[in-house]
Amino acid sequence: MAKGINYEKTEGERLSDELTFKRESIWERKELKKDILNFSKDYIKFLNAAKTERLAVIEAVKILEKAGFKPLSEYKKLKAGDKVYYINREKNVFAAVIGKKPMSDGINAVGAHIDSPRLDLKPNPLYEAEGMALLKTHYYGGIKKYQWTTIPLAIHGVVVKNDGKKVAISIGEEDDEPVLCITDLLPHLAREQADKKLREAITGEELNVLFGGIPYEDKKVKDKVKLNILSILNKKYGMKERDFTSAELEIVPAFKANSVGLDGAFVGGYGQDDRVCAYTSLKAICEITKPTHTAVCVLADKEEVGSMGNTGMESRMFEFFLADLMEAKGEYTELALKKCLANGKMLSADVDAGFDPTYASAMERNNACYLGEGVCVAKYSGHGGKSGGNDASAEFLGSVRKLFDKNEVAWQIGELGKVDQGGGGTIAYYLADQGLDVIDCGVAVLSMHAPFEITSKADIYMAYRAYNVFMND
Repeated sequence: MAKGINYEKTEGERLSDELTFKRESIWERKELKKDILNFSKDYIKFLNAAKTERLAVIEAVKILEKAGFKPLSEYKKLKAGDKVYYINREKNVFAAVIGKKPMSDGINAVGAHIDSPRLDLKPNPLYEAEGMALLKTHYYGGIKKYQWTTIPLAIHGVVVKNDGKKVAISIGEEDDEPVLCITDLLPHLAREQADKKLREAITGEELNVLFGGIPYEDKKVKDKVKLNILSILNKKYGMKERDFTSAELEIVPAFKANSVGLDGAFVGGYGQDDRVCAYTSLKAICEITKPTHTAVCVLADKEEVGSMGNTGMESRMFEFFLADLMEAKGEYTELALKKCLANGKMLSADVDAGFDPTYASAMERNNACYLGEGVCVAKYSGHGGKSGGNDASAEFLGSVRKLFDKNEVAWQIGELGKVDQGGGGTIAYYLADQGLDVIDCGVAVLSMHAPFEITSKADIYMAYRAYNVFMND
């Protein structure tokens, strides 16, 4: 404004200020910058320690116990303010802070998933070819296969041996440890490969992990390189080849999560779908003391392959956990449990696609989520006319909107790309099937399902704020 000029807004400008919505970056709220940056430091540590669902459970328990949570089995009688957790088969976590009201009045829950796209070893993975030992894999979840070639890889998981003893496996994470890799064809000889469609250039059966190349020193032995690898595994883990058949071994990126950008505005790392929402929901429930309604945090497995199985949200383990809580409160009846579900509210804490200016044609700008502008709310999910997804009611969305605005939680609303572009789902509709009001609410991600995904530190912090005020409502 020029000095000495008394400028007043026009009626149209005033009306525009009152009626229109203007997008705003969280980074403009300078008072939050220190909290945002500090919060992301521990999140990056979590990402590096929790590269599989089993490791995520281990890290989750550490976080919960540090905040005063105890196993549900240690309580005979629950009262308001008690903090409990339950581990389901080392891949699924339920945590709760008991509220003042009966659970039949409903719960406030946040549910994320801790599995991520990856490569699993086949039951008989190890073989030798042309002086090299290799591992056969089967990809898990929706991946672009070519993204997994020529990057450093690690193995994590467990092996259950013939005597029933379970051994934890970790290869490729320590600084002095060799990493693994999947090779690719050199461009000089890749004309035929280059002529294929992108999704066909690398096939599932070509995702073979390079595992060794030194032969065992015995001329009378066949497959000397394979035998040398088995000898190393036996010395370190007590493994035999047959033990692969009763193992769960996952191939994940070996590189570390880190800050991204010269200004450090972003986090880059593997598994942010959906461990970014898992970590923020864990931190959120840890700061709740004595809520009105029982607060529940769910960390589920198997979301990337349809949520089936007894550690996925399609199972009845969530219902079992609630029944166990109600029994320990002296409130359980079948009708009370059904009322608990019917009166319950939940945020399905899963990531959404962030608007990427490089690939803008895949998104519809008015209904996209932008990095740095807050947690993403998605009224509906699914694909092909909202098929296979949840569609929250206007009333429930209105209540979430009011809660976030009241508590100065920066949020935005959007959908997963253009209508006919594709689509995707979350755990939301499994919970909605049980009667809860559910809406998707998570962090925007660039390069989703890639070995190195990108999120905004500002959105990560705001997701934590959103989950906290929701569970504490």
